[in-house]
Amino acid sequence: MNSLGSSGVRVSPLAFGAAAIGNLFTEVGEEQAHEAVSAAWQRGVRYFDTAPHYGLGLSERRLGAALRAHPRERYTVSTKVGRRLEAFEGGGDDLANGFAVPATHRRVWDFSADGVRRTLEASLERLGLDHVDVVYLHDPDDHAEQAFREGYRALEKLRSEGVVGAIGAGMNQAEMLTRFVRDTDVDVVLCAGRYTLLDQRALTELLPAAVERGTSVVVGGAFNSGLLADPRPGATYNYAQAPAELLDRALRLKSVADRHGTTLRAAALAFCAAHPAVASVLVGTRSAAEVHDCADQFAATVPTPFWQELLDSGLLPAGAPVPGEEPSEEPS
Repeated sequence: MNSLGSSGVRVSPLAFGAAAIGNLFTEVGEEQAHEAVSAAWQRGVRYFDTAPHYGLGLSERRLGAALRAHPRERYTVSTKVGRRLEAFEGGGDDLANGFAVPATHRRVWDFSADGVRRTLEASLERLGLDHVDVVYLHDPDDHAEQAFREGYRALEKLRSEGVVGAIGAGMNQAEMLTRFVRDTDVDVVLCAGRYTLLDQRALTELLPAAVERGTSVVVGGAFNSGLLADPRPGATYNYAQAPAELLDRALRLKSVADRHGTTLRAAALAFCAAHPAVASVLVGTRSAAEVHDCADQFAATVPTPFWQELLDSGLLPAGAPVPGEEPSEEPS
């Protein structure tokens, strides 16, 4: 287990991302969702991440129900604020926002102090918890002024009151997260898709700043939404069809992995976990089978010559931290 900054909040090296059990893109049954969380627990995962955005609260409800069988002090939960849910009676579905659920609510961008508290209170009710361990400002890309001026300060106050243990921001970019690390007292940032075998932009400023400040980083999107899990024509990269040049690069990476007797999935996870700033690697899974596969890949040893070939060939930039000879440990 790793600590998030100086907060004392602890996370397992492999984390469960609960967007998929909120019916991301396609429906997931109640039983399948419960089995996915149970499989994660069985494999030693103790950090679970969700958000109101994921299925208009469905992810939070399902995650809370599945974790109810376990002692509260034995796991860590994070959720997010910034998208407040308001009841909506217009009908239809939420597929335009990526979730196969009825459009019972609409999302309202709100990083105000009142919005942060109201959103968190609603999340606690859906989760069935009296507190969460980590709260992130969720995708404040177009709301930077309010997020820094009001949202961050609201989270800082909640932390000082002991309502939450650790605070941070979660985004699909590295630049604004670097600002959070440098200009605020966040404990952790969640960086999705910007530190992978295909995209190392977080390596330039974010990760060095996190090391310097003692801020933890949780890395999400290790597979860039699918391309690094299964590189093939039609595979997705950042939730859209992968461009030809990136598909070619992913296929080259897979070829190197095959030649060294490992898998691209194992290498993708190991690369994310190898940086000293990274406390946990967050993987979205929708079934017990996917959970077990991810746990197996995360625990696998990726041969050192594989990393050397990537560095020598320019498939990884010089100076990128890579795993050594020791295998990744399965979380306990």
